[in-house]
Amino acid sequence: MYINEIRALSTDEILDKIEDLKVEMYTYRIQRESGELKDTTLFRKTKRDIARLKTALRERELAAELVTEGGQDAE
Repeated sequence: MYINEIRALSTDEILDKIEDLKVEMYTYRIQRESGELKDTTLFRKTKRDIARLKTALRERELAAELVTEGGQDAE
């Protein structure tokens, strides 16, 4: 998942995607422990996707703070 794709999503969609990926990571963890997981890179890729999603959320939070701070300075 690329950051440009993530930025195109709404905040609710990002939060839903994070939850879905956490469930996937749990599944991969169980599969890894039982020896069923063939592609061990899936675990790492999923972790990185979650980090990208959280980064996009944080960018939005910071942008919203800048907008509200900018409005207060003008008064």
